[in-house]
This record gives sequence, C-alpha cells and structure tokens, in this order.
Amino acid sequence: MPEPAPRLEYLPATGSAHADLVLLHGWGGSADVWRPLLASLRSWANVSLIDWQPAQGPTETALAALIDEILRLAPERAVYVGWSLGGQLAATLGHAAPQRVAAVMTVASNPHFVVEQDWPGMPTAQFRAFETLATTAPAKALKKFDSLQALGAEDERSLSRELSRLGGHWTQPALCAGLTWLATVDTRPLLRRLAVPQLHLLAAADALLPEPLAPALESLLADIPTAAVRTLESGSHALPLTAVSAIARALSSLALPGTAGIAALPGPVAKRDIAASFSRSAAQYDSVAALQRDVGERLLTRLGRENIAPATVLDLGCGTGYFQPALQSRYPEARYLGMDLAAGMIDYARVHHPGPAVWAQGDAEALPLAAGSTGLVFSSLAFQWCYRPELLFAELARVLQPGAVCLFATLGPATLQELRRAWAAVDAGQHVNTFLPMAALQAAAEQTPGVGLQLHSEHIVMRYQKVGDLLGELKTLGAHNMNSARSGGLTGRSRLAAMIRAYEDCREDEGLPATYEVVFGRLEKP
Repeated sequence: MPEPAPRLEYLPATGSAHADLVLLHGWGGSADVWRPLLASLRSWANVSLIDWQPAQGPTETALAALIDEILRLAPERAVYVGWSLGGQLAATLGHAAPQRVAAVMTVASNPHFVVEQDWPGMPTAQFRAFETLATTAPAKALKKFDSLQALGAEDERSLSRELSRLGGHWTQPALCAGLTWLATVDTRPLLRRLAVPQLHLLAAADALLPEPLAPALESLLADIPTAAVRTLESGSHALPLTAVSAIARALSSLALPGTAGIAALPGPVAKRDIAASFSRSAAQYDSVAALQRDVGERLLTRLGRENIAPATVLDLGCGTGYFQPALQSRYPEARYLGMDLAAGMIDYARVHHPGPAVWAQGDAEALPLAAGSTGLVFSSLAFQWCYRPELLFAELARVLQPGAVCLFATLGPATLQELRRAWAAVDAGQHVNTFLPMAALQAAAEQTPGVGLQLHSEHIVMRYQKVGDLLGELKTLGAHNMNSARSGGLTGRSRLAAMIRAYEDCREDEGLPATYEVVFGRLEKP
C-alpha cells in the first residue's frame, strides 16, 4: 500500500497577513505538533500545516517526489519551518525552489543525523538498533522515540504521552523509509548554498542531538551573514511543545526582519485582559454564576432537539467546566474537549473534573484544532468576547465536520442597559462592556462559505437589592468593565454615588433590575 499523499491544512491569518508560513513536522509525527503555536503565528501570518510521510523506494527519488508535492500544496512564496527531519525537508525545499522560499528555519534538526568522523550525530550502533526495533516492533520504536524526545523537559512523562497522542499514524514502511532518510540525507552542502535567510534553533537539553552540534553548525555557516544558530538553555527535542514562545519570537524576527513582530488587530477588549480577568476569578466564579447556569441550561435544552451523535464535543469557553458532566452524560461515547481563553479556568476545571475529559487553552478566533475534527461545539456565554465574528465563524466552519453544529449563547448590546443609562447620567465615559448586535453576527455568517446561522434573542432580568451587589457580582465573575476605552484609574467616590442614585430610578417592587440580552445561535455546517 502506498503511503498517504501529503495533506495541506491552510489557516488564514486572524489579523493582517504579513507573511506565509509552511510548517513541517518530523519523523513519525503529524502537523498537530504545531497547534500550540497557531494562536501566536496566525496573528500576523497565514499558516500552512503539511502532514507528510516518506514513500518507499530510492531516497533521492522519493524525496524529490515529496518536495514536488509540498510545493504543489504550498503558497507561492513562504517561510519554511521544519522540526527534526522536517528541518532537512525545509532546507531541501529552500535549495530546490529558492524563488518559492523566503527563509528557512529548522527546529531541533541535524543536517546529518547520524555521526560521522567530522560531524556530531547519533552514534551509528544506537541508530542501527533503533532501525531494527522499528522493523520488528514499530509500536515499541515509536514509544521509545517519544520518550527520547521528552528527555530534558520539566514533565517528561506527560510530554511523552502528549507526543504519542499527536503521532502521525505512520505506516511501518514509512517509518523505515524515514529512518533511511535520517541515515542518508545530508543537507550540510545545501545550507552552505542557501540563498535565503536561515535560522537553526536548538535545545541544550535535547537527548537526540549531541551538544557539539551547535558549534559545528556555527562553524559550517560562519561565513554566511544570513545564517544564525541559537541554542535554548531549556527544552527537550520536542521544542514545538516545550518552547512555544521562543519559537514564535524567533520566527517573527526571521519572517519580519526589522520589526518586533506584528500584534493581532485589537478589539474593544484585549484578549490578554479577558484571559487574565477570568483566570483570577476561577476559584470564585461558580459561587455567583446564577445567570451563567441559567443560560447554559437553556442551551442544553436546545441541544436536546438535535439528532446528532458526535465523536468529539467541544465545550468552547468552558470556564470552570460546569457543563462537562451534563455534556459527557448526554454523549457518553464522545470525547469531551473543554477549551477556554483563560489558563486559570482550565487549571481549575482540570482539578475539579478529573477523568477522561481533555482540557486545553485556546482562542475561539484561532482554534488550535484540526480541520473537520469536531462534531459538536457547545458554547455558553463566551462569544461576546469575540469582536471579529468573521474570524470566529470562519474558525468554526473550519473545525466542524460536515453535518455538525455549533450551539451557542452570547450577549447582545442591550445587556446591562440600566447600568449603562445610570452611568450616562453621570459622565460620557465607557463604564460597561459593549457587545455586538445580532445584525453583525448575521452579516459575518453570510460572509462565511458553507455555514448557515439561526439567531434568537431573549431578555433575562436579574434582580438586586443594591447596585453594589451587581457590581460585586460582575467583579467576582471577572466580567467587570474591560473596554480599552474605559478611563484609567479608580472611579471617583462622588461619581459612583451619583451613578447609584441614577440607578435607583429603575427600582421596582422586586428590586433593581439588570437586563441581559441573551442571543441564542445555531451554526450548521451542512
């Protein structure tokens, strides 16, 4: 059986696209290893993930065929980034098609993997023993390889398990062919002749690459002004998983010379502020989340009308994981994935919901998930923090499988209208978070190919005895005013008192009302 042809997953930039990047994984792996980097990279670049396996046959012929296939899939011109054996592919591509390659970056990669008299590499006897193991017991070989890649990391066991989960399901012939490539491919002469900038990133604690590799590379490229070698003091061979920030910074500097990197286009609220606020509130969140529970239960009722049997359920904006038991109970055979922008929420959910659930930090506008990987997205009161709905719906359309749906609840602009009016009676400042109207969501969905959106709104009124109770609840939830247009510093006592007096004009027999405009949505990918 021939090995699978290379597959492309194209991920457009979530901000202004200043570059195209092509990411190539290593031996036995898959493109999923790059997903932790996507949120950072997509803020300024279009990203092409390429899954590949080596074909059997003479190395030179098979390698040339793979290079042709990658170039067929790749953008017209891009920066090529290769991890481990993928680094040798990136160098080969840079030499074979210099007009298509803007720069080359290798990550934990040796241009000649096996030791030679004048070049550091894996000892020949160790490599031959590993080749034999891959031939006779490929599963054991992959497990051993994952362990070697994890050596030097802070949590080697967890990293080894993660590498195993991200494996590329290579066939046994592909594993053996890849080892033949590692033993025979020598890109040192190609690196000397590269006509584009090149950067080689290594890790001091890498158990697969010998320590003398860095000085050897520096010596090899000493007279090439556009070449650089950098060694990270920490990190294992699995740098795409253990050195995300370092790789992102290095790649930004390589792809965008003369800049400090390009930031994502800001919304009214900065994502880092949202994440930090909800992370701080994780431990107290459920104690005051009455509205959030009510809305989520209503969304679960709507979910009961769906005739679906998803293999994967994505709880997007999962918060503390409150709805994980209900979703797992409704779909017991499904893999539950809880994802939230706030790392503190994910940490809390992981501790308080042990078991088979998977928890991950991620941005709904730049999901670290494979295309077509999700059968159901459930999202309760998270999308109101997404101010670029065209990106949100494009990402949902990308990760949803055909026939899958996303059921969500978000907030509309009439939310907290009483508080907004009370502040407006005092000054013209921005004191209440702003949220997008239904028309903006509908327009964004109409611009997204291959999806259909249905929307319905309801007004839910909460009651409070004092304005301070409402403000305290918002602060405990982490949902206080985070708009970038808000005034700096503390709100003056006199202005706060004036706002409270204005709010008292809204008092009813049941107390002070606080209206929430809740928008329920159903996004379907036919």
